[in-house]
Amino acid sequence: MINVRDLTKSYGSIEALRGVSFEVQSGEIVGLLGPNGAGKSTTIKILTGYLHPDSGTVTVDDLDVLAQAKQVQARIGYLSENTPLYPSLSIQAYLKFMADMRGVPEAQQPALISEAIVATGLADYRARLIGQLSKGLRQRVGLAQAILHKPRLLILDEPTIGLDPTQIVEIRGLIKRLSASSTILFSSHILSEVEALCDRVVIIINGQVRADARLDELTASTDTVLVLQDEAPGVRERLAALQGVTRVEPFRAQGRYAAFRVVGDSDLAPAIYEAARHEAWAVRELRRDTPTLETIFNQLATTA
Repeated sequence: MINVRDLTKSYGSIEALRGVSFEVQSGEIVGLLGPNGAGKSTTIKILTGYLHPDSGTVTVDDLDVLAQAKQVQARIGYLSENTPLYPSLSIQAYLKFMADMRGVPEAQQPALISEAIVATGLADYRARLIGQLSKGLRQRVGLAQAILHKPRLLILDEPTIGLDPTQIVEIRGLIKRLSASSTILFSSHILSEVEALCDRVVIIINGQVRADARLDELTASTDTVLVLQDEAPGVRERLAALQGVTRVEPFRAQGRYAAFRVVGDSDLAPAIYEAARHEAWAVRELRRDTPTLETIFNQLATTA
């Protein structure tokens, strides 16, 4: 659905994008993750034809964004970080205006507007002026205009920014429902947002792609943590001698218990369990040390 290759973009002396490349397959929900100023919004503006890159190529549904911008934009539903809404219009009137702007045939408009209103949970508010709506409801109106023409691709830029916790949960649920009929790419700097919604994540830091993987692949690990109830002599040396172990890192677990992170190239838990049983160590905990998205993100950010 999306193919981005070697994008570069500078604003004067500032390099916003430096060779960004990634793909999005049909039906995926992909999170474009990065800190503020990482290049997420610049990437999205290029994808939607709003900005031209300095170099590189972008195709959407096998159409060149630069050469075939109109055709590409017809396939995209776009929710910008600050969606332009008209406070003096009702929701119904605003969506009629957007349908006209998108060239939706007059005969199809009533059904499509009604579907968008129902899908975004705005049926009880369709006659209300946009200026009278809460932030959460206005965000729903923005999503309604984005899905009005049944796009194959939804691009959402910080879709829950400024919302309260209840509104965030509602918008996340709505995005999940929309994924049944559209490919979704959304940008965020909120890690929990990406974990809650995404199949895959593309992490951009300082204008470069630092990671591109499914969440389960990104957080996969063979590291194992052993926590002991009581101190025991020679634990580190015994663990280091196990086959496949490359490093043993002692640390203090919560409660000040003696703990060891065992790093290797395979699942070491069975061998560690057998060693603990043989040595009669009082084991408090033995678990796979699965990193969180926050841990991975911080590691990438600090090594950028």
